[in-house]
Amino acid sequence: MGKLKCITMDCLLIFTLLVTKIHHVHGDTNVTVTFLDTAISKGAVCLDGSAPAYSYVEGFGTGSHSWIVYLVGGGWCNHISDCRARSSSRLGSSHLMASQTTFSGILDFDCTSNPDFCNWHKVFIYYCDGSSFMSDIEHSHAKNLTFRGARIFNVMMDEMLAKGMRNAQNAILTGTSAGGLATILHCDKFRKLFSDEIRVKCISDSGFFIHGKGHHGYKSREQFFGDVIKTHVLIFQTFISWPSPCLQRAHQRGSRLTSLVLGGVTNCTNNLKSCSSTELGIMRDFRRTFIRTLERRIHSSPKRGLFVHSCYLHDHVLKSDEWTCLTVANRTMRQAVADWYFDRTSFREIDTKSDSPKNCTNSFCL
Repeated sequence: MGKLKCITMDCLLIFTLLVTKIHHVHGDTNVTVTFLDTAISKGAVCLDGSAPAYSYVEGFGTGSHSWIVYLVGGGWCNHISDCRARSSSRLGSSHLMASQTTFSGILDFDCTSNPDFCNWHKVFIYYCDGSSFMSDIEHSHAKNLTFRGARIFNVMMDEMLAKGMRNAQNAILTGTSAGGLATILHCDKFRKLFSDEIRVKCISDSGFFIHGKGHHGYKSREQFFGDVIKTHVLIFQTFISWPSPCLQRAHQRGSRLTSLVLGGVTNCTNNLKSCSSTELGIMRDFRRTFIRTLERRIHSSPKRGLFVHSCYLHDHVLKSDEWTCLTVANRTMRQAVADWYFDRTSFREIDTKSDSPKNCTNSFCL
């Protein structure tokens, strides 16, 4: 048995965890993966038919009745051939997933760097369906492929409710990129798992994507996401009452995301120094439309929040430095999310100091 001590006033107690479940490496926490074999009989399986997977560590002390559920991202597959290729990777098969994952950022157990959420129950749900946990095709239209992301989400919620989430007093659904989009799409369903008096909120990290019609590259975006919808036979509701803050960068970053904004493959997908003046201009124009769209969506409800920066980065809540030290309006991401979640104060801030993407260090705490 290993003893860990929380040193903040919020958790002044010693707790015990099985060392076979977690161990610390350079301040991070590695957690063993659980493969949910019972989900197979329910048809809740990855693209290749393997069992879905999650990692979980029990909460303690004042966090014994509080839960964070995190949905992993990883893009989407938009054609059968693309999904077939994905089924031979960790994003489509649990057979190829690592045996452990690292809990950090909002999932960190360090009560100094993560005082508001360090002792909560923490769930990390792996992504292996290529559809932001939305597909549910009874009979596959492609040989040896299954499209059952929605069922994976449902069985995972059932699993957590059975572990004690049904007794939660606080709950957060969050996710990054494709998992951030899944957070938005599943927020209402997650909220309905709990009674009205329970504080339940959703945090979408880098998961807000816009059409940007009329802007450069919009045909590519339209075609890509249209193909995702067709391949996975998805039907999206027009209105989703998500009470979530958007942890978002104002410029799309990542090879596929940047190419969708710029309308094709480009050398500046991962390095601003490789971008031409024309490409930077396209990104500035897209940023303005992106922010206007986001503000309209968010400002229609007082429950919603914003944390929008201009760093050329993608995903944040699991990155310790960004979670702890990335700042907008003199408040770190951790502080902004905690204040918003606990209703201490609202937070709707956008970095307006620059209309161009910025190269930011990955060591924000230096």
